[in-house]
Amino acid sequence: MSALESLRRLTPQQRNTVIASYLGWTLDAFDFFILVFVLKYIAAEFKTDVPAVSVAILLTLAMRPVGALLFGLASDKYGRRITLMVNVLLYSIFEFLTGFSTGLTMFIVLRALYGIAMGGEWGVGASLVMETVPEESRGIVSGILQAGYPSGYLLASIVFFLLFPIIGWRGMFFVGAAPALLVLYIRRSVEESPAFLKQQERGRRPFLTVLRENIPLFIWSVLLMTAFNFFSHGTQDLYPTFLETQRNYDSYTTGAIAIVYNIGAICGGLFFGALSQRIGRKKAIVIAALIAVPVAPLWVYAPGPVLLAIGAFLMQFFVQGAWGIVPVHLNELSPDEVRSTFPGFAYQLGNLLASGNATIQSGLAAHWNGDYAYALLIVAGIVAVVVAVLAAFGYEKKDVRFGSEDAGEPHRALRA
Repeated sequence: MSALESLRRLTPQQRNTVIASYLGWTLDAFDFFILVFVLKYIAAEFKTDVPAVSVAILLTLAMRPVGALLFGLASDKYGRRITLMVNVLLYSIFEFLTGFSTGLTMFIVLRALYGIAMGGEWGVGASLVMETVPEESRGIVSGILQAGYPSGYLLASIVFFLLFPIIGWRGMFFVGAAPALLVLYIRRSVEESPAFLKQQERGRRPFLTVLRENIPLFIWSVLLMTAFNFFSHGTQDLYPTFLETQRNYDSYTTGAIAIVYNIGAICGGLFFGALSQRIGRKKAIVIAALIAVPVAPLWVYAPGPVLLAIGAFLMQFFVQGAWGIVPVHLNELSPDEVRSTFPGFAYQLGNLLASGNATIQSGLAAHWNGDYAYALLIVAGIVAVVVAVLAAFGYEKKDVRFGSEDAGEPHRALRA
């Protein structure tokens, strides 16, 4: 069955769930990426430097495991739908309050609180949608869900391109409160996960009990997500700063290039998500990650904005192509009883371990006399290979039926 055919066979309720989960991740990412476009402007207003402000990115990422654990546990106990609504409302509120920051300390504290709320959304939304759609649709739906991340980046790029000269950096964060409206759609149009309702009838064991039975899987998942987060954030977070600071492009050129590479990211997630349904999750990740390596030099060393945009499009096509497989891959590997907690917590612990990326890259660039290009290239090349190796020698349970005995059995050894 083709990817498009599998989408056409979704029921209206399943489509509503996919839309809600996609929008939740899109708007969450939109709120996060607003910051990467305005780092230097915040630094100027608070009379500090970009590395100091980039600590806010570090803390946002570092606090996401807290949110993943708290909201994941709540989702596994009380349901995906209500937890997702609370989650979206909270990250919208903290985003809005960020615009009122009176100094760097207040700004960083609010971004840390936002990180907790942001950390919960992915695991809750991914489990809700993966437990709702049929097995044959998981690959393309995974690509759609993860495409929400570059979609949010694209949305932030468009807002920066069109509105930043008018509303400034504070106005960007005020616009970031708009996702709160998504709660109304979820409340009206989305039903609870069928798999969650069945699990409620059977009862569930504590998270730590299930975790102890799956220690090798969990450790591997965290390591994989650490590499993946270095891959993603290492190619995205400081790229606008590289364009503005090293290439001296204005906000319009920077925004235009960001729009182009986020379109590439969306296309990549959809393509490789669908491809993984045919060739398997691991093979698709390895292919996408390894092709990113020869693309990287064009991405940072192209001589003009047009070629840079082409390189950035290709780079994000493969980076987010690999990422497009993550939602389905982790959810298929997760034990039934903790599907909302396990994938999100592993993902966000990987974020924690990779949370120093922006500070590391900006520090390396400063050490190399402002050479952001070299700092970006080194990180991207190394982590692309690491992602491919970890994926190739890891686990896979493609198309496992949720609620079956195979889905709940402990993972005690790597699966070829």
